[in-house]
Amino acid sequence: MLVDDPLGATRESPDDLTPYHDALADIAGDPNQRVVVAVRDGEVIGTLQLTYMRGLGRRGATRAQIEAVRVRSDLRSAGLGSAMIRWAIEESRARGCTLVQLTSDASREGAHRFYERLGFTASHVGFKLSF
Repeated sequence: MLVDDPLGATRESPDDLTPYHDALADIAGDPNQRVVVAVRDGEVIGTLQLTYMRGLGRRGATRAQIEAVRVRSDLRSAGLGSAMIRWAIEESRARGCTLVQLTSDASREGAHRFYERLGFTASHVGFKLSF
C-alpha cells in the first residue's frame, strides 16, 4: 500500500523489503511506537503508524504522531480511514496524550479535506531536510 499512490510510487520500493523489515523490528522494540494493521477476511486493508512523544513544551505533555496512513485503493472513501484515525485518536487519549498531530504532503489536497472533516486543523507549516 505504500507504493499504491503517486507519491509513494516515487519514494518506496517493494524490490528490497530489508529496510522495511528492519524498521518494523525497531518499531516493535519501542514501547512508544505502534504499527497498526487493519485486516478483513485475512487481507491487509489498511495501516498506520502511531508514535507517542513526550516533550518539554505544553507543560511536559505527551503527544501522538500519526504517520503512514494507508487504505487499500479499492476500499478508499468507504469509511475505513476515518475509523482508523478515530481509533488512533482514542488510543492516544487513553495513553494520556494531550494532542494528536500528523503531517500530510502539501500536494494531497484530498487528504487535507479528509483530516479537516475529522477535526484536525492546519495549524503549522512543516519543514523537512532530506539526506
